[in-house]
Amino acid sequence: MPTIFTHSVVPIAIGFGLGRNIIPPRLIAAGIVASVVPDLDVLAFRLDVAYSHDLGHRGASHSLAFAAVLGFIAALAAPFLRAKRLNAFLFVTISAASHGLLDMLTNGGLGVALLWPYASERMFFPWRPIVVSPLSLWEFLGLRGWRVVASEMLWVWLPSAILFILIAVMTAGRRPRSST
Repeated sequence: MPTIFTHSVVPIAIGFGLGRNIIPPRLIAAGIVASVVPDLDVLAFRLDVAYSHDLGHRGASHSLAFAAVLGFIAALAAPFLRAKRLNAFLFVTISAASHGLLDMLTNGGLGVALLWPYASERMFFPWRPIVVSPLSLWEFLGLRGWRVVASEMLWVWLPSAILFILIAVMTAGRRPRSST
């Protein structure tokens, strides 16, 4: 899996790229939370749930269905998030779905149950350039951690920065100008 920091890069890039009139700060925060929530499934290890089980790591919580549920909750919370319901739904769903999609680009693990509950099959993309992050903090703080960070900078952070710039340029003419 990519690190918690890297999972949050996608909603930050999209949110700031679209601007605060479309994705307000509270909605960006909700997107960041949605992008990291799927990894709460590591608690399954403590509960003796097998990695390969539907509720194990990279299982149901990494699915598109789970992402849509989080998006639906965000749509219900749209007034609190100071966002339009459709924007809240789409942004949070995309933010959560990005987690499983990024994990499918890693070179380790059992794959992602992206299509759960329709299929329990674990999947990877054919191309897997991101070095998988260790689950141990001590391993992450060593040489392996540096390899993970370098890999994530190249394969996630750099493309996200490019995505941010493209979105910002494409939407610049459509944004209301502030009256300062």
